[in-house]
Amino acid sequence: MALIDIKYGVRICLDFLLLLIVGLVLLVGKKTWVPSQRGFFCDDTSIRYPFVDHETVGDTSLLGVGVLLPIATILGLEWQRCRSSEVGKRVHVCGRPLHSYFWSLYNNVGCFLFGCAVSQLLTDVAKYSIGRLRPHFLSICNPDWSTITCVDPVSGGYNYVLPDCSPKDEDRLKEARLSFPSGHASFSAFTMIYLVLYLQARMRLRVRLVRPFVQFACLLMAFYTSLSRVSDYKHHWSDVLFGALLGTVVAVLVGVFVTQLFDARSECTDDSLGDHRYNTNTSAVSEMQRRHPRIETC
Repeated sequence: MALIDIKYGVRICLDFLLLLIVGLVLLVGKKTWVPSQRGFFCDDTSIRYPFVDHETVGDTSLLGVGVLLPIATILGLEWQRCRSSEVGKRVHVCGRPLHSYFWSLYNNVGCFLFGCAVSQLLTDVAKYSIGRLRPHFLSICNPDWSTITCVDPVSGGYNYVLPDCSPKDEDRLKEARLSFPSGHASFSAFTMIYLVLYLQARMRLRVRLVRPFVQFACLLMAFYTSLSRVSDYKHHWSDVLFGALLGTVVAVLVGVFVTQLFDARSECTDDSLGDHRYNTNTSAVSEMQRRHPRIETC
């Protein structure tokens, strides 16, 4: 048992370390990475839209709903599952008894937060690598058109130019080069698709339409968030489409292969620990309980 306890203590520390590494890379990248410097053709009308300071779905609303709603749902449904479970009431980690509810939260919430970080890291890597100009780029760049030769005097075609911007806000200019893919679309898609998968695997109700109704509401929020990025001139439609696709793929991969939501061993029991050595010798466990009645099985 001591060896198994140490194993799970190391596993928890390693999981937190990996989550911290991904989070730190994400935060440091946002502060230090420089987007690819792309130019434009003078006849490109897709980047001539006005800058809209107001956002239909702001960062606070996105993070609040996208993080708090799934976590609150996980807290409630995992408590219901573990409370009604007849086995696996306690597990032992580092020699100390731990209610299986908290172990279940560690698995589900931890994997969800890891997926959030991975989804955003992939999004940011694409953003800074590609450096696509936002629809309102020219209103932020504010180039001096008198110094730009837009038409080639020989061919008569429009030139590809790298403008010398004179922005009022350098941070906004940096953001104006980060159109592809949409971070709002990828984050909302990941969080809501993950929540839909979680509800499908965990929500058990006798009323048939309650679960699909809640799932539809989650999808609607993600869909509305994506549409708002186009209507606010923050992204091109292809940015939103790819961002939503990226978030969906990460949500499915994390939900199915990391959290293992649809695995039969993901119930609130001893099997959810992912190690069969807890129950491979049931006679030995029964003998231990007979000699020491206060010992609880994991």
